[in-house]
Amino acid sequence: MRSKVSSSSPSQQQLSLVSPPVFAGVCRCFVGVSRCRSDPRGPQWTGYAAVMSSLLLLLLPLFILTPTTALEFRYHRNGEIEKYLRDISTSNPDIAHVYSIGRSVRGQQLWVLVLSLSPRHHSIGIPEFKYVANMHGNEVLGRVLLLQLIDDLVRGHRNKEAWSVQLLNSTRIHILPTMNPDGFDDAGTHCQFSQGRFNHNGVDLNRNFPDAFAGKRQQGQFVEETQEAEVRAVIGWLRSETFVLSANLHGGALVASYPYDNSNGGSEQVGGASVTPDNDVFVHLAKVYSYNHGSMHRGDSCKDGLSFNDGITNGYQWYALKGGMQDYNYVWAQCLEVTLEVSCCKFPPKDQLPALWTENREALLAFIRQVHLGVKGRVFDSFGVPVQNAVVEVKGRSNICLFRTDKHGEYYRLLLPGNYTFTVTYPGHQVLTETLDVPHGPDRYSALKHDFLLRRAADNSTHYTPTEFSPTPTCNYTLNVEGRCGAVATPTWTGVSAALGLWAALRFLSD
Repeated sequence: MRSKVSSSSPSQQQLSLVSPPVFAGVCRCFVGVSRCRSDPRGPQWTGYAAVMSSLLLLLLPLFILTPTTALEFRYHRNGEIEKYLRDISTSNPDIAHVYSIGRSVRGQQLWVLVLSLSPRHHSIGIPEFKYVANMHGNEVLGRVLLLQLIDDLVRGHRNKEAWSVQLLNSTRIHILPTMNPDGFDDAGTHCQFSQGRFNHNGVDLNRNFPDAFAGKRQQGQFVEETQEAEVRAVIGWLRSETFVLSANLHGGALVASYPYDNSNGGSEQVGGASVTPDNDVFVHLAKVYSYNHGSMHRGDSCKDGLSFNDGITNGYQWYALKGGMQDYNYVWAQCLEVTLEVSCCKFPPKDQLPALWTENREALLAFIRQVHLGVKGRVFDSFGVPVQNAVVEVKGRSNICLFRTDKHGEYYRLLLPGNYTFTVTYPGHQVLTETLDVPHGPDRYSALKHDFLLRRAADNSTHYTPTEFSPTPTCNYTLNVEGRCGAVATPTWTGVSAALGLWAALRFLSD
């Protein structure tokens, strides 16, 4: 049996890191100075042992705080998960940071661990990614997979393995191992039918988000405070960070499901599916996971009569779902989210966990890399100042709520390789239209970088109305307010931004 999540004292394996002769001499010094002075190996050994004892005293906290053994494959309790995340954050402050997005109905903290070269703050040009697990309390494999992913990424970075270093250099990864800790506490262990799915109030959290297709009357009556505590926490989280890509880990099937989950019977319905304007990207994302998974791509691994071509499905085509989290992420937070059903059994036996991790490991890593699809950059006004809420549209993709720049003037658009025409609008400025040739970014760990520089309109007004399709009045969703997750780090593009600002100002004066 491997060690527990963390330890408060050095294990035998940790102590064995010090060679036996040195450690023996050091122990003599702990007993007393006279023992060291009378050491039969002579004064040179005595002096060496004294130095080593001082060094060991300095390094002892590192042996205690830094986990040196693999994370045990089992279902860790909520308190153990909190301790593990805190220990990782304390032991690796250069790449890890733990924070809470809120509390469950019973008051348990919803802990998130960030892994990045800038774990405490957003950095300009570095996309934000998130994994969420255990939304349904009795669907538990995701908890194990995300803890193992953390362990894998941290160990890989410590060992300077290229796959981990490149990911953390280019991406800010947020991991929420349990969104429903109360449900987990109540969960039974039956493979399919057991309690614990709902939160403490008996509510299915994946039916509790505002629905994009609910209609204006119902949507206008939406009051955020009436949502469940866990849902409010996630909504606040989405407002505090500009997440670009996300996945939500479930259990009970083996398939990657993508939006939309719901429909109002409009033009989004195509061949029994409810498709988004970014359907090509969603299909690609789902296939990335299914084909990097050990068996998901086969489509019928659960032997339950259900068959999914390529191991993927449109959510609505599978079954309609109102108030789901992945639709909410996409419509209101401009974050492309996929729902991953990662195990046929909702509560797999403990002895199956190592094999299930092996099946999912590469898929989890490959999916993170997809955050580097498409184009990223900033929008600057005529004075070279980055602007918030500039509309960045891609021709042929009319989103329910338009994609806009965040508080840093940043935009991210996940797109497959090809030529795309962008239209950028901002009050008081001329409409800007540019065509970009977008390469495949994940292999380079970076989307195409492209900034848009606006020119002030002669009559101080725009001449274009964005093609916003809005069946609801809620698209004025406030993104990226200063939140609990910290402020922006020193921009990595500061010099470039300053140069662009000066260039834009000179161009304006010369017009």
